[in-house]
Amino acid sequence: MHRKLTLVLTVLALCAGLFAQPASEAVTSDATPVRVAALKGPTAMGLVQLMDESGAGTVDGNDYSFSIVASPTEMTPMIVRGEVDIAALPANLASVLYNNTDGGVQVLAVNTLGVLYIVQHGDDVSSVQDLAGKTIYASGKGSTPEYALSYILEEAGLADSVTVEWKSEHAECVAAIVNDSDAVALLPQPFVTTAMMQDPSIRVALDLNDAWAEVSPDSALITGVIVARTAFVEANGEAVDSFLTQYKESTDYANSDVAGAAALVGKYDIVPEAVALKALPECNIVCITGDEMEADLSSYLTVLYEANPASVGGALPAEDFYY
Repeated sequence: MHRKLTLVLTVLALCAGLFAQPASEAVTSDATPVRVAALKGPTAMGLVQLMDESGAGTVDGNDYSFSIVASPTEMTPMIVRGEVDIAALPANLASVLYNNTDGGVQVLAVNTLGVLYIVQHGDDVSSVQDLAGKTIYASGKGSTPEYALSYILEEAGLADSVTVEWKSEHAECVAAIVNDSDAVALLPQPFVTTAMMQDPSIRVALDLNDAWAEVSPDSALITGVIVARTAFVEANGEAVDSFLTQYKESTDYANSDVAGAAALVGKYDIVPEAVALKALPECNIVCITGDEMEADLSSYLTVLYEANPASVGGALPAEDFYY
């Protein structure tokens, strides 16, 4: 009996040895999980190279997962509940979140400059003053589109003579102007390109970058930023720094290889490849960090705050807002 037991144990040991990995080849993972969310459009388009590289595995110690959502209203609860670690979202919303969460987010980078345009079928709008008496279809209430447009109209003395009809998504504004020859719409890229491809009679009437510069020459119109949950930053500083390096490389790729980036934008269902190919050069995708980021963003938020404190969450963010 003892001899049989010994034989069985010996066989089991040999089998264990055959299937065990040598210590040097054992699978270990010390990669940092990083959950990233972005909005459909330019704030996500700058991420596509990083998204593609991370699909094959970890990137410089970070194990990424990505979520692309349609509107800021979807994004906010994801951040508040701690379901994402890093997010690309409207610039003013970052300040609102900071104030509403007692400093629960930090801004890592400016990632999109002005991408907002007034489009129409006709040719009777060539200046902000020409918007008097018009109804404008728009999306992005409570974020950059609303506050940028409101500020420009207020400074131009048109706040009471322009009607803004708010839609829940930019795609609804595209549908509205495509189906209404008298319509005027406020659209960001790449939705401007989408509308013009669906109906070639649609044209860009106003660039809000220019309109903003006329009324606020000492600040730039900023559409989007990258934020991270403060708790995540404090616990994973190296992962955050790695992300910023990788994101800068990804934005450089989006700007330098438009065809390659457009293919990836289509692959990840952000917008169709054909739209991205035309829109990318107009999307003002950047990665501005550090002191330059703080100077540009704080100037922009100050303008919004002075026009409407609610637009930034009731107060300008403190120094710890800026990474």
